[in-house]
Amino acid sequence: MTPEERAFAAARREGGSAQPDAVRRLSWLRIAGFIVLLVAGSAAVVGFRTASHSARVAAPVSSFMPYEAVRKPTTQYAFEDASKAISANLVLGFVVSSKANACEPSWGASYSLDQAASTMDLDRRIARLRQRGGQVMVSFGGAANSELAIGCADTGNLAAAYRAVVDRYSVNAVDLDIEGTDASSSDVSTRRAEAIRSLQLARERSGHRLAVWLTLPVTPSGLTASGQAVLAAMLRAKVELAGVNAMTMDYGNSLDGQSLAGANRSALTAVAGQLVDAYRVAGVHLSSAQAWQRVGATPMIGQNDVAAERFGLEDAKSLLVFAQTHHLRRLSMWSVNRDQACGPNYANVSIVSVNCSGIDQKAAAFTRIFVPFTAGAVAPPASPSPSTSLDSGAAAPVATQIVDDPATSPYAIWNPTLPYAQGTKIVWRHNVYQAKWWTQGDQPDTPVTSAFETPWTLIGPVLPGEHPQPTPTLSAGTYPAWSATTTYRAGARVLYDGIGYQAKWFTQGEVPGLVVSDPGQTPWQLIKHS
Repeated sequence: MTPEERAFAAARREGGSAQPDAVRRLSWLRIAGFIVLLVAGSAAVVGFRTASHSARVAAPVSSFMPYEAVRKPTTQYAFEDASKAISANLVLGFVVSSKANACEPSWGASYSLDQAASTMDLDRRIARLRQRGGQVMVSFGGAANSELAIGCADTGNLAAAYRAVVDRYSVNAVDLDIEGTDASSSDVSTRRAEAIRSLQLARERSGHRLAVWLTLPVTPSGLTASGQAVLAAMLRAKVELAGVNAMTMDYGNSLDGQSLAGANRSALTAVAGQLVDAYRVAGVHLSSAQAWQRVGATPMIGQNDVAAERFGLEDAKSLLVFAQTHHLRRLSMWSVNRDQACGPNYANVSIVSVNCSGIDQKAAAFTRIFVPFTAGAVAPPASPSPSTSLDSGAAAPVATQIVDDPATSPYAIWNPTLPYAQGTKIVWRHNVYQAKWWTQGDQPDTPVTSAFETPWTLIGPVLPGEHPQPTPTLSAGTYPAWSATTTYRAGARVLYDGIGYQAKWFTQGEVPGLVVSDPGQTPWQLIKHS
């Protein structure tokens, strides 16, 4: 029964018997009462539909997703390694315009998407994180470099740039970290909002959703005027926002004597109220509970960029309690690779480091405080290990034989009879491993109780569509053909079977490219050409 029907039935009951003569005896007062109830019922259904459209979460959901910077020199933090990274959920930042093309996405203006895959194996490491049951969000923007919407002036090209990243990493959530005057200007904000909405609609047509977070600077009074304008632009474009993530850091003069803990509480409370107001202007009603479920918080752990501000472990505990009490949707931190003490060789801890917090702490201390915040969010199941197959009627996994195919493997298949130098990558049982030191005969997936017991590091799975990297061949005459009777000094270059080699030291009669018992003993190294 609809609210209108319930209102009508209530009016009938208020009027007395349902007999025809009773109906005929309805007074004008009762008719007026019926009209009031009918209008109230109609208003109720409109309000219900508005609230149900905006309230997508039946019960409070929370998640902890720390940031990690994909840039030099922090790109080698092993976020995919469970023994080093406690949190399986992660926000990777920042994707910005490349230096050569404003509409081409890059990681920190240092790596193209392809370069990130080849230089730091980013695609495979993300796949490994997902094998652990983790989730990845990609963040666009940040304080440095140029967010895509600033220089990419065509909305269609901008949407395509965002989509290239979303599709490349198969993410269902993105973070827009909007900082600075250029990134929050009116025309840029409008263009960004229209591109993101276009991307959301395209994803919906293909049966997928895209959650969108805005990460914005705050003061203890909440979002700044520019942050509110960015939010308003998104709502005008009808972007479905997952929420607003407040950068509870670097308050500067706005702190005005408040403690960081107090400023964080004030800022987040103000943001929740600003969300209610912003959605009201957009024609959507948010309850207080719904507003809090659209709030996130990201402190900068340890030493902040503002010298006087240091976010300590007690501040983290205070923020956790506040976030749990008010049912925030998201808790992050900048950044997971900084979650360690700087050590005795870091001279001035009041200067922010990209690799440590600048305070006295144990490794991963902030992460351990925040990890319990994740509750109610169901992570996708870990991908089945290629070494097992699941039978619907079986009570346990059934082992199956795995055969690696050299034609679809990016690196050579592990061979127990061959030696491997430190840094060498191989494929074994559809996974890529990298040698931590010289090794021979050590099976990469042999079970161990500690990572120190194996010479291999699991990087991640072989990705769909991969194939061996071809050895570059050169035209005849590029270098002199190798000769067994010629003496070669260090630096000499030769051509052998179409492949270029360079001598590491004095050599004669040693064939380039041969597999030897110790790779460090061969006098020849492959010449890599771009």
